Amino acid sequence: MAKPHIQIKDRKIGLDYPPLVIAEVGINHEGDIHKAKKMIMDAHASGAECVKFQIHVIEDEMIPLAKKVVPGHTKESIWEIMERCALTEPEDRELKSLVESLGMIYLSTPFSRAAADRLRSMDVLAYKIGSGECNNYPLIEHIASFKKPVIMSTGMNDVQSIKIGVDILEKNNIPYAILHCTSLYPTTYDKVRLGALLEMKEAFPSAVLGLSDHSLGNYTCFGAVSLGASILEKHFTSDKSWPGPDVSISIDPKELSELIVGSKAIYSALGGSKNILPEEKPTIDFAYACVVTIKNIRKGEKFTRDNIWVKRPGTGEIKAVEFNSVLGKKALNDISENSQLTYKDMI
Repeated sequence: MAKPHIQIKDRKIGLDYPPLVIAEVGINHEGDIHKAKKMIMDAHASGAECVKFQIHVIEDEMIPLAKKVVPGHTKESIWEIMERCALTEPEDRELKSLVESLGMIYLSTPFSRAAADRLRSMDVLAYKIGSGECNNYPLIEHIASFKKPVIMSTGMNDVQSIKIGVDILEKNNIPYAILHCTSLYPTTYDKVRLGALLEMKEAFPSAVLGLSDHSLGNYTCFGAVSLGASILEKHFTSDKSWPGPDVSISIDPKELSELIVGSKAIYSALGGSKNILPEEKPTIDFAYACVVTIKNIRKGEKFTRDNIWVKRPGTGEIKAVEFNSVLGKKALNDISENSQLTYKDMI
């Protein structure tokens, strides 16, 4: 059975390919396009293949009541944050152009129908659905109608609610990936729950899986690769001293580079079986022990623990594992001390 995969432009994503690391600038630019551009350039310099933003069309995303709703990790209302951080459509287009001119994949999360329509008009290659929209089935239906690949985060949702969104994507024949996520900022390690990846693999065997991570550092992403994560998404900033609600949980350019290099290394190390590799032969030659004489032995003398033992190198015919089978046999000829025994030396 073929392993699930999706493709965005020329990049294939799935278990047969190195993990795709998404550097999520998100709203870390605080509405400043110059900051956004710097983060794009820094992500590219760190080896990133993909940079992600967010599209906020405030009047289509929220009603004024949102001015009274303050997220747990900020002191401002969600309306104030998004109003300050929202970019104009020309700015979004400019950022997409820069990302793609550098050979990277541009992704953005739409938080409303108008935002999704903006991305469609920008001819994006794929859509990212955030955790808050994982059970926003009308929006998922709308995005699915665009017939482009979808990557969907699943924080604040369980298997049952994820399944409804997945069914919409599958009904519309949309290539998709789903990312395990915990919507806590930051997520303490005990709340990351990497075991959910195994549960999701069983529940959604046709899905490409990944991790959208809000814990500090790269540790949990590295662990996720070993459990089958093909996409790793982390908030990214050029400078951790910058203001912004997501900066405190973001990785910087050095950490992004480490995540990209490290996740590829772990991916390369997966699989295989416990057998002896041909490439280990040079090591075997010095590391194994072989059966050797530890005294001069006369013709006809029996081999005992007093006159033979096992020593390096491993170039002899009779390895240490066969030592017991030699005991009690007799020497065919005189054998000098410190000789590697062969089967021609005994009867």
